[in-house]
Amino acid sequence: MFSERLKLARKRSGLSLRDLSSNMNGMVSAQAIGKYERDEMMPSSSVAIALADALDVTTTYLLSPTVVSLASVEFRKLASTKVRERTMVEAAVLDHVDRYLQVEELLDIASSVWEIPDGAPYPADTVEDGEPTAARVRKAWNLGGAPIPNMTELLEEHGIKVLKLDFPRAVDGLTCFVHRSDETAVPVVVCSIGKSIERQRFTLAHELGHLVMDIPAGMPEEKICDRFASALLVPEDELVREVGRRRLDFGFGELVEIKKIFGVSAAALVIRMRDLGIIGQATVTRIFRGIGRSWRTQEPCPLTQPESPKRFRRLCLRALAEDVISESKAAELLGMRVSEIERVMVGTAD
Repeated sequence: MFSERLKLARKRSGLSLRDLSSNMNGMVSAQAIGKYERDEMMPSSSVAIALADALDVTTTYLLSPTVVSLASVEFRKLASTKVRERTMVEAAVLDHVDRYLQVEELLDIASSVWEIPDGAPYPADTVEDGEPTAARVRKAWNLGGAPIPNMTELLEEHGIKVLKLDFPRAVDGLTCFVHRSDETAVPVVVCSIGKSIERQRFTLAHELGHLVMDIPAGMPEEKICDRFASALLVPEDELVREVGRRRLDFGFGELVEIKKIFGVSAAALVIRMRDLGIIGQATVTRIFRGIGRSWRTQEPCPLTQPESPKRFRRLCLRALAEDVISESKAAELLGMRVSEIERVMVGTAD
């Protein structure tokens, strides 16, 4: 519905009703825009065009029917984030998932089913419970003991929608479920593109922990999920095979090579080795005061190959190739120019 899409686009832009009216040079009042959003009246075509221009969306986007009903979004995080920033993030998630489900509907394919690991959600009462839980997820998803080459693809393969957004700096990521009328809730994991690739991988693993564990109220939920993420990304047996069961010290070069193997930050690797008893706290302190004194703010030798969600883009290009959607619709769904879509389709894109 026009009212729903208008409200979503406005919130995604971080604009109040008064701000939007001002951006339109007072063409319509804030009160009138509020009535459009409450479906109490419809704007004229000229006003609809002006609204689209002010919100940097197409009129097609505002006027097209909503293919799916997004009833609610349940956020686990963002409690301490500013209201406007929270609203912008929520609207961005809703908007992207709405477009994702639209293209699935247009292709007449089922949304990827959330392949919850056998036995999940697993009970977790202590930080240490994150360790065996990670092992159970690896076993349920047949991951073996090797490092995970791509966390983003792993989650997408198991039915989790992965979004990467430009978050407020205070937020690394979040987990939510988008609900549709009479259908199964869609799990969504979101992380910030403003963080390092190592940090993004850890965030995705951490958020997966929230999806697969049942953590009672009052327990240290974030620490439990951190331990789960560490164990998932850096399995104990594989790490011991690389560094040995007990070490007294490490040089910079070795730590950098090991952290690249597992795709985690150097700081996370050091903490993982401490948790497994490979090194003691004295060694941790010596590393962070010496070669690792800047690691909490600057990642050494960072990973350079980003992990981008790819399934949504593939589906949009498939729908275009099969003439299910037009080039303009593909551009709208993907947030690209029509000229860019044309170059992608003929293989001349950069």
